[in-house]
Amino acid sequence: MASPVSVYNSNALDTHISSSSRESLKMELLADVSLLPGEERIIDKETIYICPFSGAVKGKVLITNYRLYFKSLDPDVALTLDVPLGAIGRVEKMGGASSRGENSYGLDITCKDMRNLRFALKQEGHSRRDIFELIFKYAFPLSHSLPLFAYVTQEKYGENGWDIYKPIEEFRRQGLPNNKWRITFINKNYELCDTYPTVLAVPFKSKEEDLRRVAAFRSRGRIPVLSWIHRENQAVIVRCSQPLVGMSGKRNKDDERYLDVIREANDTPKLTIFDARPSVNAVANKATGGGYEGDEYQNAELVFLDIQNIHVMRESLKKLKDIVYPNVEDSHWLSSLESTHWLEHVKLVLSGAIQVADKVSSGQSVVVHCSDGWDRTAQLTSLAMLMLDSHYRTLRGFQVLIEKEWISFGHKFASRIGHGDKNHADQDRSPIFVQFIDCVWQMTKQFPTAFEFNERLLLTILDHLYSCCFGTFLYNCESARDQHEVRLKTVSLWSLVNSKTEMSEMYLNPFYTPESGRVLYPVASMRHLELWVTYYIRWNPRIRQQQQSPVEQRYKELLALRDEYLKKLEELQLSDSSPSSRLANTPNSSSSTSSTPPQQYTQLQTPL
Repeated sequence: MASPVSVYNSNALDTHISSSSRESLKMELLADVSLLPGEERIIDKETIYICPFSGAVKGKVLITNYRLYFKSLDPDVALTLDVPLGAIGRVEKMGGASSRGENSYGLDITCKDMRNLRFALKQEGHSRRDIFELIFKYAFPLSHSLPLFAYVTQEKYGENGWDIYKPIEEFRRQGLPNNKWRITFINKNYELCDTYPTVLAVPFKSKEEDLRRVAAFRSRGRIPVLSWIHRENQAVIVRCSQPLVGMSGKRNKDDERYLDVIREANDTPKLTIFDARPSVNAVANKATGGGYEGDEYQNAELVFLDIQNIHVMRESLKKLKDIVYPNVEDSHWLSSLESTHWLEHVKLVLSGAIQVADKVSSGQSVVVHCSDGWDRTAQLTSLAMLMLDSHYRTLRGFQVLIEKEWISFGHKFASRIGHGDKNHADQDRSPIFVQFIDCVWQMTKQFPTAFEFNERLLLTILDHLYSCCFGTFLYNCESARDQHEVRLKTVSLWSLVNSKTEMSEMYLNPFYTPESGRVLYPVASMRHLELWVTYYIRWNPRIRQQQQSPVEQRYKELLALRDEYLKKLEELQLSDSSPSSRLANTPNSSSSTSSTPPQQYTQLQTPL
């Protein structure tokens, strides 16, 4: 019979707590919490956790420079919380000195990972002041002139994750450079565009001075550059930002000619320009100096994809959190989910990526942009590449995709996530990358054998998007990471994922079947999209218990059984070939085995 135990642990951390007696549990409740290298205990305090599922739970909370850790005092209620401080978005005081009612005085903590925490403390003697100030200080280190934990931890791994993506190697894998496309280092000092990477692929016919003139007409200098090329038909995915047309309808002959050169590279009859925005928003952007490509762009067609901006996505996720945490209201679930519009936004992003992939697959080159080219553009290019190129569906290939299209091309992780920043109301915050990972998850559900990695990898990525334990998602662009020496002073998340340990196998999909030429076209309709319950509602213990896939679990058990048999077979073969075994089988041996023919062992085959 299953034990009625609720354990709330962040997937980002595996902490092993040894069992102890009741008395020692009270005395040394938090003494055996294993800390990461560089992690230091700051304060521990007796408190009451107001658990939304189990009610008030007495226990002890430990604050380190990396995490908030809570464990219940009652051994019959084995409840633990393990929350990286980076996942905390807001800390507020609950109640005052004169507050009446049980557990009405304490702290309210809002997390970025779809949960909230509430702790009650004793009212006398300002008992919450010290813990409030310390949580606030270490959850928002940049607001207190402290380093992010990624610069403090000294964790060592067997592999250097910073080596996973090398731009030149990735371009070579795609077949570049060739007679139509060249590699340029014009941005090696970030002078052309301070939010672009140093290595760019541009049309062979374009000269460096052309690129500079085009940069002057594109928002933030983010010129059209190649993201991916189709090996057979040579159609390309090009990304950029909006043209600076403005209210007066400015033109730039260099920009128009440059896009036509992109079109000519594989003799595409018409270059398709996918503008991720709703047309109304694109027109409105003219008032702030932006805009879109008009009829003056010869041999080009403009398609608006109607994907909403960062502010709409932020509010949509807030509404989703309201209906999934702490409790799910079954009676109005479908209407409540629909009112958040979250799946509708996911559908539009996937639908846009499908259109991009379909054009390229049919041999037509495309240009993709939104306003600045670092949010919706990254979603569309990376998802289209995931559909077109099976390499990105491998464990390491997916890491390359994220490094390339999101990190190197300047998705504003620092602004969108707010690492170490106390300003929770910052209008730049938005779950754009979370939405992308959700779209990837939708694809893995529709194509369960097409991806080498599993859901656990996606959850780990999102946990460490917030944790600040690794340098991978810190800062807004490559130039900022260089300035803060991220590669020198922090560890990459991919070091954890790729290190040769038992942990690395946790990220592999047992059903994976490699298919190199297959293009994936997911169905982007509301009937086929699902809410990612194991991410958005994972803190609810009732939901968590329901989410184990019996098929996958049984398959893993069979694989483990096969490995066990193979190991035993290997041991038998070794013992059979040992000197003592050979001696026993010599003709001079008086053993009865001398008359027995030597046993033959063959490789064990299983239907798996």
